[in-house]
Amino acid sequence: MQQQTIEQAYTQTISWRKHDLVDWALGGQIYSSEKKQPGVSLHYAYNFDAAITSADGQYALLYTKLGTKGLLLKNGELLREINRSYYHAETYEYPAVFLIAENGRTYLAHCPQVYCQLDFEDVETGEVITSIAGRTPADFFHSRLEVSPDNKWLISKGWVWQPMDMVVAYHIPSCIENPLLLDSCSLRPDVTVEINTAGFISNHEVLIGATDGADLYDDEESALLLPGQLAIWNLTTGSLSAIVRVNGPFGNLFPIDETYAWDLFRFPKVINYRTGEITDQLEGVPTSEQASSIIHHIESQQIAYSKELDTVAVLTKEHKISLFTR
Repeated sequence: MQQQTIEQAYTQTISWRKHDLVDWALGGQIYSSEKKQPGVSLHYAYNFDAAITSADGQYALLYTKLGTKGLLLKNGELLREINRSYYHAETYEYPAVFLIAENGRTYLAHCPQVYCQLDFEDVETGEVITSIAGRTPADFFHSRLEVSPDNKWLISKGWVWQPMDMVVAYHIPSCIENPLLLDSCSLRPDVTVEINTAGFISNHEVLIGATDGADLYDDEESALLLPGQLAIWNLTTGSLSAIVRVNGPFGNLFPIDETYAWDLFRFPKVINYRTGEITDQLEGVPTSEQASSIIHHIESQQIAYSKELDTVAVLTKEHKISLFTR
């Protein structure tokens, strides 16, 4: 594993825009592995501490991880403000992700009305296409939203009372056709343990993990997945496979390919999730204690992964950017 450090004094957010690492809070400032490149001189007078970018690089969302405020940008220019519910907003990570529908339009999936209600908002027009009568969402705190590479599936890595981490999935085309499907949490792994971390391996396969110390809903003897284990969840069949115990701590997974995943819990490491072996690590390089959407009790750091470049960027509390490659 290789590490590079970009020394910066004022970096606020990091997000990948194709091959560029961008700070949207500073007007689209671009960073290379060597130095800061000239960018737009702009600063938003607010404590934004996270950002995401659409697949085409045209849109970005600035937001506060433990707040309610967000700014939607187009090519670095402000489109409008967005918000989420105040309810426990200071406890868990802001839920938001961009997706591209079958009609080619870009939508922002987020929770503008209620903490438990997922909606799809047309980025250009502001129309919330899922805002229909009869919505009665299940009591689930949506967070850490992620979309499959083909934009067919959405997973939400959130939580339920009393707080238990859980992952649920939604078929995007079906939900656009019938938004009431967004109100159910029925599509989730058939396990009796907390799922703390998850990430797409392919269009329909998700790597899920129950960290050491995760709570069991039922007796351990009947549990298919146990704390400290990983599994592959097939969204089309609902089945679990390749259950394996990891030979070390994990909690913040980013699948790389059909065999390996980055994990950024405590320090950067690469895990062979077929065998459970940690094949590479930098144990002396701290990253983040995050292993849940609930992060009010830890010092959260920004992590951005580019699957195309197989590079992880971490923004440290000293406003330095660390880049990790295999």
